[in-house]
Amino acid sequence: MRRALFLIACAVSYFTMIGQQMARAAEFALEQNERGVSVKLDGQRFTEYLIKSGPKPILWPIVGPTGKPMTRAYPMEKIEGEKQDHPHHRSLWFTHGDVNGVDFWSEGDGRGTSVHREYRKVESGAVGRIVVAVDWLAADGKRVLEDERSYTFRTIGDQRVIDFDITLKASDGPVKFGDTKEGTFGVRVPTAMDSERRGQGEIVNAEGEMSRSGSPVYSGWGKPAPWVDYHASIDGDVVGIAILNHPQSFRFPTRWHVRPYGLFAANPFGLHDFPKVAGTGGEHTLAAGESITLRYRVILHRGNATDAEIEKRFSDYAAEK
Repeated sequence: MRRALFLIACAVSYFTMIGQQMARAAEFALEQNERGVSVKLDGQRFTEYLIKSGPKPILWPIVGPTGKPMTRAYPMEKIEGEKQDHPHHRSLWFTHGDVNGVDFWSEGDGRGTSVHREYRKVESGAVGRIVVAVDWLAADGKRVLEDERSYTFRTIGDQRVIDFDITLKASDGPVKFGDTKEGTFGVRVPTAMDSERRGQGEIVNAEGEMSRSGSPVYSGWGKPAPWVDYHASIDGDVVGIAILNHPQSFRFPTRWHVRPYGLFAANPFGLHDFPKVAGTGGEHTLAAGESITLRYRVILHRGNATDAEIEKRFSDYAAEK
């Protein structure tokens, strides 16, 4: 009898411990350093906010739920077998190709730079958060505009979530965002995920537009959609990146500059180069002192968009204020 009671007590203790572990919230630890801010999830590296990578702040690397990087390393690091095109596609970033005539999207002489000015918040916990101010400078050093951007880190089950909110303010006079495909909120997927690789990546959006592996084009390119998902099988594991556009975001639903070679970008200004909408233009002008806010949620997940319940994730996100 005593042995039976002992075994029951052990079983209760074991399942209580398992339940506590399952119920324990993920913990994000953020720490400032000379490069920017390191972000750890339950003690393991998740990502890093880099104050300066080329001409702009970025997040890199970004580690997914299987422990593998889910954005391209180039040009920050060269990895054998990875594509080395478009060096301005730096992991996860935000810029635009025409702001008062200045090109902030590409890199090189005569282009603009986005310069980290200050931290406004760095918080650790079950939800991690970085809030910063960034100045957009023309080649002559003159500020064109400023922004406040926040990166919020959370988990949904084993999915890893990055909320990116940015308010662009015309602090130094009127600002015109030009109509160009070269923008704006971008992620570059690793070569192992891109859908040009036959048998690898696929792209699908909320409207059912799809690019299957090996296709040189994506039928949803330049079209509006609440969300797009880019997924692939890597070393036997299907993993994906979904980007969701919040309904409160400027010009929701955004248009998507998504390419099978690996570029994955949301662009609310690019009507001229995209499939056209009669009688409209993509440019937008802010009067001095005015601002607009853009909101995106990035979900790093296992499986394809259906497996990851991305439509439900969007519904939940859309309900958030």
